[in-house]
Formats: sequence, structure tokens, C-alpha cells
Amino acid sequence: MSGLSKGVGRVEVALKWEPAPSGAPSHDLDLVAGVFTADDPHGAPAQLVHFGSRSPDGTITLHRDSRTGQGFGFDEAMTVELNRLAPRYTRVVVGVAIQQGAGRLAFGDIVHVGVRVREGYTDLLVHDFADVADARSATIVEFVREGADDWSFHPLSHGFDADPQAFAALLGSVRP
Repeated sequence: MSGLSKGVGRVEVALKWEPAPSGAPSHDLDLVAGVFTADDPHGAPAQLVHFGSRSPDGTITLHRDSRTGQGFGFDEAMTVELNRLAPRYTRVVVGVAIQQGAGRLAFGDIVHVGVRVREGYTDLLVHDFADVADARSATIVEFVREGADDWSFHPLSHGFDADPQAFAALLGSVRP
């Protein structure tokens, strides 16, 4: 009966946080997605999607970007269309990096930071970064191709003491 399994197809990853206190530099968090091939599933991403970019094939799009956390609810959102990715892509890892323009800032320094991974109206993951409070960047979820068309979902909370540039190189290194 495994042929009837739909797996995970199209997901939205949404990020929220409270703005910095009045007079303090803005808190700028960014969603980052790395797409990996079967040849190098834990190395350098074949595609890297972050603020100001999207995947070349349009399957991963950051459609809401916030530099301050101001807004209602989730301030930054990314759509990942796993069901449209080419067969050579077998792993997608999504994480969050904190811009470090105003000095060292970790997840524990930011009020009400949280992420939600949702398929349709179903929450697959809700995470508050409490387990990586000292980290400046963190992976949150990975999607792995299971066979030709199915994708599985795995929470992947791992913190790094890395700025956004260094985090891009580390994104795929975590093995579940």
C-alpha cells in the first residue's frame, strides 16, 4: 500500500519574532534553504535560497522578508514545492540565521522567536528555538526524497555559532 502514500508535497515555512526594544538595533532573522543532490547530500548545497533570492526553477520562494520582526504573526515566509523538484535533488534543509550587524545576537536574545512548518492547514512543526538559545543560526527541518515522488519530513534542530555566511556552508552538514 505504499503507492498510496502522498508524502509531503508543498510546505510553507514561516518565521516570527518580536522587534528589538526601542532604541536598540533591529533584529533581522532570515530563513535559508539548501537543496542537495544524491551525490553530495551533506556537502555544499546545489541551490541556496535566502533573502533576495529564489531557486532557479521556482520551487523555493521567499515571499515575505522582514528586517525588523514588525508585523502581526509570522513576519517571514518561504514556500517549498518538493513535488516539483527535479529528481536529482534528494534533500532540502531549512534553517534560520540571525544577521549580526549590531554585534553578537543569539536566539535567546530575541523575544518570542518561533517557526512553523505547515502543509496546507496542517502544522508539521512548531518550534521556539529554546533548545538552541545560545546559537546564532540553526537548522530546523529537513525533507528527504523517499523513492521517485515521495518526500519525508524530519525535524532537525541543531544550533551553530555561525553568522549567515558561515551558516550557508554548514547547512547540510547535520546528519539526523
